[in-house]
Amino acid sequence: MTRSFSSQLIATLFCTCALSACGTTAPPKSAAVAAPPSMEELMGRAAQAAGSGGSEAALGLWRQAAAAYPADKQPWLRMAQSRYDAGQYGEAILSAQEVLVRDPSDTLANSVIAISGLRLSTRALADLSRQNNLSGPLRTESQDLARLLRESLGETVLVPPPEKPPAKPPRKQQGKRSADEGSANPFNALK
Repeated sequence: MTRSFSSQLIATLFCTCALSACGTTAPPKSAAVAAPPSMEELMGRAAQAAGSGGSEAALGLWRQAAAAYPADKQPWLRMAQSRYDAGQYGEAILSAQEVLVRDPSDTLANSVIAISGLRLSTRALADLSRQNNLSGPLRTESQDLARLLRESLGETVLVPPPEKPPAKPPRKQQGKRSADEGSANPFNALK
């Protein structure tokens, strides 16, 4: 009985030690996870990149800010303005629409969409006109849209004709030469 008791005691002690070792063992430490940068930090770095000519780096930082802070419209607004300034009107419209999802009354986003859309339309209409493909329903719809735009702006003409250059003053006739002009001394005319 002693032998059985001592074997049970040893087995119990062994199990207790094993279980207590499991309970006190700390989980392995993983690499420290850094807190994501703040919106202000990301926007500041993006503005710095944009200011130094790194527009692609700035766009990457604005995308990162948009992903980290999805409810904030500022990264999308900066992307829209940057794309508009670069003449990438399609991308500017897409970014501005993201702004309007977050703030439907944002004036700048609506302006970017309106002006970018007009610029794209103007290009397409010019291409169609050059190709003589602006006819039928497309021509009628274009005229209707131009009329709506004129009415919205309160203008009778969307693109005024270029101003005529000012008339040049008549030139003096140079028929007669002064006596000083024919002499060998070029400074005589200045006397």
